[in-house]
Amino acid sequence: MTRDKAKLILIGILVLLAFLWFRRDEPCRFFDSRPTAKSLDYNAPEADVEARPVVVSADEKINMDVFERVHPAVVNIATTTLGINFWMEIIPQQGQGSGFVIDNRGYILTNNHVVANAQKITVTMADGRKIRASLVGRDPGSDLAVIRISPREVNGVARLGDSETVRPGQKAIAIGNPFGLTHTLTTGIVSALGRSIRTEGGGHMDNLIQTDAAINPGNSGGPLLNSNGDVIGVNTAIFSLSGGYQGIGFAIPINLAKEVATELITGGKVARPWLGITGLSITRDLAEHLGLDAAEGVLVVQVVRGGPADQAGLRGGDRDVMIDGVRLRIGGDIITAVDEKAILDMQQLAGRISRMQVGDTLTLHIVREGRRREIQVLLAERP
Repeated sequence: MTRDKAKLILIGILVLLAFLWFRRDEPCRFFDSRPTAKSLDYNAPEADVEARPVVVSADEKINMDVFERVHPAVVNIATTTLGINFWMEIIPQQGQGSGFVIDNRGYILTNNHVVANAQKITVTMADGRKIRASLVGRDPGSDLAVIRISPREVNGVARLGDSETVRPGQKAIAIGNPFGLTHTLTTGIVSALGRSIRTEGGGHMDNLIQTDAAINPGNSGGPLLNSNGDVIGVNTAIFSLSGGYQGIGFAIPINLAKEVATELITGGKVARPWLGITGLSITRDLAEHLGLDAAEGVLVVQVVRGGPADQAGLRGGDRDVMIDGVRLRIGGDIITAVDEKAILDMQQLAGRISRMQVGDTLTLHIVREGRRREIQVLLAERP
């Protein structure tokens, strides 16, 4: 090898080393065997590992099957009501809730408080279609209402179950539109039965199903389902200190909802029985303080003139007393039992009356001026 050729080879080697030095932070295609981004296949199993099938548990399968079967029947309900602002201007106010189709003629069951006073009702179906709905009827006493869409718009109908078969501990599935998030599924269990709550309007709702399935604003009116996908209740309220879900929700039993829906569809209203009194729950302390002749029951404060109790001869209070700055009217009859079943307070009396029908006759067991009596009362329709 000549001296000149050796110099050329040496210069070439130096140039190559200099090139590699300046490109040291970049991968070298000659020596780096790492794949390019386009060649990556994250789903390709390694040579010595078999592809594993996705495992779905029995519980997950129930959730998936129930959702697929029922969610086409669940709708999002948007309402527009007219309100008055500070400047006495009429302004539209928006509300939302849930509902579910109960009949292939287009009837949808929901809560009364979802559609109360609404001038416009729009439902959004599972496939995204927005449809105008009309009010069929509503019942504030049970917080239930029925609206309707055209039968040709119906994609699915929910299957109504039997709430008498519901037991604490069984699976509970809710589908609704919390905070406007359409067709959201949440799960839990039936926590308890026969719960009573006080409504915002000061009334009572009795015999409710308690569940820990997450229920939030917007879920109202949606279905509570069992593992078969049957509706066992209508989600209606939550107990919360923050305004959001805290593990305690309530649903109206579907058996009651079916009765109310039938009356609303056939007659447009629900005929509620009425006794026609205002009363005060008696406690032992109150009985001792006032010298009452019963330690528990309902003290009749006032009897509505012309009402069922008035016509039966029930008496209200005839004098006022002051207790801790509160004026009470006393001297009226004390109701201790209805049809020989003891009554402890006004809430229990109202619950007994609500489970009866207009035209039923009941026997009130009362104490009047220290003597026990029985009075027959024919229940009339609440005006």
